[in-house]
Formats: sequence, structure tokens, C-alpha cells
Amino acid sequence: MIDCHEAMRRLWGYLDNSVSGGDRRLLEEHLDRCRRCCGEMDFAVELRRLLAASRDVDLPDDVRRRLTTTLEELADE
Repeated sequence: MIDCHEAMRRLWGYLDNSVSGGDRRLLEEHLDRCRRCCGEMDFAVELRRLLAASRDVDLPDDVRRRLTTTLEELADE
């Protein structure tokens, strides 16, 4: 079993279909029993959908900078 921290660490890879079968099973087992992480996954799925739908929208420079900074910080975790 994996804990919530580990589940969230693997979530984006799971959504990108880039995790191994064993990692996928571990995450799915965790999601089957953890409502909080299921909510996080639902949020991530909706965020991806929203971002994909708005990819042709021009962002203001300050919003683009904040988004880039946030993504870089998340990548460093």
C-alpha cells in the first residue's frame, strides 16, 4: 500500500499513462479506499480538461509568469 503523499506524487504520471503496471495498480488500490485522493484526481482531470480546452487562449503576461513559476516549483518537489 502507498500513502497519500506517494499517491499524489504518482498521480500525473498515472494520468499521462507513463507509470508501470505495478505503480498503476498501487495507485488504483489507494484511490479505491481514499476519498481525499479521489477528489485530487478528479480535480487534476478537470484541470487538464480545462487547460486543453483553453490552449489557444492568450494569457496575460503576469498570469503566464505565475503559472510558469508554479509549474517549476512543482517539478522541483
